Amino acid sequence: MACPFIDDPVDEEAALICRELHLAFGFLHLHLDFLAYPQEFLFERYRFSRQTIRYIHSLIHPYITDISHRGRALTSEQMLCVALRFFANGTFLYKIGDAENISKATVCRIVRKVCLALKRFLHIFLVFPTHKPLRAIKEDFQRIAGFPNVVGCINGTHIPIIAPSENEADFVNRRSIHSINVQVH
Repeated sequence: MACPFIDDPVDEEAALICRELHLAFGFLHLHLDFLAYPQEFLFERYRFSRQTIRYIHSLIHPYITDISHRGRALTSEQMLCVALRFFANGTFLYKIGDAENISKATVCRIVRKVCLALKRFLHIFLVFPTHKPLRAIKEDFQRIAGFPNVVGCINGTHIPIIAPSENEADFVNRRSIHSINVQVH
């Protein structure tokens, strides 16, 4: 290992070559078709099937597409997959960036953009009960549990199961254990 205080022509040449290679290939985002991967690969990384990813993409595509003339801009499919990978793993932005070969800042912008696009469809997929006025529901939560201004709650857990013989991969959770995800509202 070279001393940082001594100019070494070999190290300088190596640094120059690395810098040139990094500029040429380091930020090149190939327009890969993520949906061409096997179903198990998609589900393991993104927690959705190919059909569901396509459906989500068809909804949010107009809201996440960048109008860019750059040759290295990410496609809307790539942006959706990066955000889904972040949501599925619950890990740090830099880890997702390292896995997808993009910067942490880019992952952050993508996650924000996808979240804002998904928020546009919130009223379609998330509906509160209408049989009881919201004011009455808030009062019930306050009276029962002492929580002010609450209109609903949700909880979930994974119930371990024996691996089924059909569609076995659909029952593997993020910790690689066979389970059923149960949610209570």
